[in-house]
Amino acid sequence: MSTQIETELHQAVELRRNFAIISHPDAGKTTLTEKLLLYGGAIHEAGAVKARRAQRKATSDWMAMEQQRGISITSTVLQFEYQNCQINLLDTPGHQDFSEDTYRTLAAADNAVMLIDVAKGLEPQTRKLFEVCKLKGLPIFTFVNKLDRPGREALELLDEIEQELGLQTYGVNWPIGVGDRFKGVFDRQEQKIHLFERNAHGSRAAHDTTVDLGDAEIEKLLEEDLYYQLKNDLELLEGVGPDLDLDLVHQGKMTPVFFGSAMTNFGVELFLKYFLKYALKPGAHNSSVGKVPPTYPDFSGFVFKLQANMDPKHRDRVAFIRVCTGKFEKDMTVNHARTGKVVRLSRPQKLFAQERESIDTAYPGDVIGLNNPGVFAIGDTIYTGQKLEYEGIPYFSPELFASLRNPNPSKFKQFQKGISELREEGAVQIMYSSDEAKRDPIMAAVGQLQFEVVQFRLQNEYGVETILELLPYSVARWVEGGWEALEKVGRIFNTTTVKDNMGRPVLLFRNEWNCQQLQADHPELKLSAIAPVYSCEQPVKE
Repeated sequence: MSTQIETELHQAVELRRNFAIISHPDAGKTTLTEKLLLYGGAIHEAGAVKARRAQRKATSDWMAMEQQRGISITSTVLQFEYQNCQINLLDTPGHQDFSEDTYRTLAAADNAVMLIDVAKGLEPQTRKLFEVCKLKGLPIFTFVNKLDRPGREALELLDEIEQELGLQTYGVNWPIGVGDRFKGVFDRQEQKIHLFERNAHGSRAAHDTTVDLGDAEIEKLLEEDLYYQLKNDLELLEGVGPDLDLDLVHQGKMTPVFFGSAMTNFGVELFLKYFLKYALKPGAHNSSVGKVPPTYPDFSGFVFKLQANMDPKHRDRVAFIRVCTGKFEKDMTVNHARTGKVVRLSRPQKLFAQERESIDTAYPGDVIGLNNPGVFAIGDTIYTGQKLEYEGIPYFSPELFASLRNPNPSKFKQFQKGISELREEGAVQIMYSSDEAKRDPIMAAVGQLQFEVVQFRLQNEYGVETILELLPYSVARWVEGGWEALEKVGRIFNTTTVKDNMGRPVLLFRNEWNCQQLQADHPELKLSAIAPVYSCEQPVKE
């Protein structure tokens, strides 16, 4: 029986690919996501994001505020099949104010796709998210987008990636022209030129003409200067560029680079084809019992995201579970590592943005949605068999703080419920004053837009109007050792003490200088910019 399940798991893992897209805002991430779904057959016509009112809403942006503003502000999961592979696309918010949601999503990814605007190259948010991928050792695939618009030279962009990120680069395909003269790409692996036909907004799959590099037809299909520019670039790449090394790719030290235009579909299908070929399959995860391979027969997984009100009609809460090992089966009973409780996993769902359908089984690399009646928290591990716990997902230090007040006493219950559910899903960090007389929650965020989203959703989803008052803090530090360590220090100045949602002490400072001054005065007090999480260095005691 064990051999049978191991074979089943091995076959399932071989056919699965899982990745997250990282980018700076406006690099075209939502558009690329839709075009990948288009080629995967998951949708039949892509909505042009620039003309939302005239066309259907973008599939990945389902929240009301996203559809109004035309930006991605929450992570979603999109699952589809392509060339017999099961693909789990973890779509992340592009806006920098929601980078913490992206950090959590990257914890569930096996690969990352770095999307770059051909005109702008590397931008601040891309660099920031690259560092998270680097810490996790994720393979990074680069897609240079918007080749149908004026932009920088391809060789210049490769040099920028190498110099600034320390990544070796390998151009898997190569652009022919740029802007109005962008004609297609050259596939270096198969030595073929793909010339694309433009169509309106790239709403349907692009047709292309494929010819060999040395074909005499080339001179009729391509302008002479573009053809010779391509040949010169290829000679340079072959002469001084490195060979493709998949070991280095999988170690996160080399990035395969693809060029194209998501808006017009140029190069998207070629990227998808090679990504499936080169990407890492679901792998082992660090746990309290060491590294656990995906073919480990007992089921296990962890919660990397919670989302309230995906279906506003039913006021539901969904936990996003990354399956790490074993086989998930509907109605199975699992152990909840944090609470020690036994939980029955009923009504599991396959996710496709806001749409969901019931599933019976899932395998390592898959992401499933489970109804969450307040049982799960971000970072929780669920398992069968031997007890294990995966590394927790940290909260990062917020930089903006505001008190949130409900002026309408009759809405007290709705206010409390909304704050609780939005906190659970990580929309914002919630803290409370250590003074019990002050009961208004303190919102702690990375960016201003998080405050706006919370107020919008409290009004839109819970019917509660709120009053927000900004607080004069910019630095938060968790106290290592908790309240006991803080009490030993005695009275401290130029700081405000609050508690996080788990009751742990957090010190708020007006600026970095105040924080450094406190640490200089009390070197015995250990502070952390990241909320303490479970560490897998020590085995869990039964």
